[in-house]
Amino acid sequence: MVRQSNLSGLVERQFGPRAAAYVGSPVHSRGPDLQWIAEQVAGTRPDLALDLGAGGGHVSYALAAQAERVIACDLSAEMLAAVAATAEARGLANIETQVCDIQALPFDDASADCAASRFSAHHWGDLGAALRECRRVLKDGATAVFADAVSPGSALLDTHLQTIELLRDPSHVRDYAIEEWVAALQAAGFTVQNVQRFRIRIDFAPWIERMQTAPEHVEAIRSLQRQAPQEVAAHFEIGEDGSYTLDVAGFAAAAS
Repeated sequence: MVRQSNLSGLVERQFGPRAAAYVGSPVHSRGPDLQWIAEQVAGTRPDLALDLGAGGGHVSYALAAQAERVIACDLSAEMLAAVAATAEARGLANIETQVCDIQALPFDDASADCAASRFSAHHWGDLGAALRECRRVLKDGATAVFADAVSPGSALLDTHLQTIELLRDPSHVRDYAIEEWVAALQAAGFTVQNVQRFRIRIDFAPWIERMQTAPEHVEAIRSLQRQAPQEVAAHFEIGEDGSYTLDVAGFAAAAS
């Protein structure tokens, strides 16, 4: 019988055992998008900042230099244990952890001064609902910063991206287009102040290894890449080894 669970359970099962890999991942532990997030928060000095879908905790570590308190929020207790251990090793005593669903945050209305999220939203079952919940817990005028992989827009490129993402990780929901992000943020009560685009190179071998993708899915991804139309191969800059370039966008907004 095929093992089934709801999306939250699937996300937790996918990422919990891989906590150490995400703490140490070069793609997650550094990059221009992470630096950009830190720059958007610089100087705001929030009393309480939330890292939504913390994963390996890299946003939390960046926020810790600015905020009085940082709460790393994630579905996976194993992932948060790795974050807590890393924060302790780095001497970041102002980082706390909270196991929770981003669509049901255990915080009071208007209780946080800042929220940030990176490479998490494509796992959220309902982007709009999660953003509304984020807005609920933020004070008026608070800073919110999001960064995630985004769809290039055209149907041809979008289909290829979503397919390889899902084959690699069955908890993938969607890489949204920039226009979808802006509309969802505005509908949730945010004023979008800045949108920044990035192109990030994804090395195939560690990308697959980090998620421990099933061999048959790895072969399916490589088959799709080898047969990709010229437009797809050119846009994603698909290499002989399967490495490719991913579109990423950052969104800085204010709770309005």
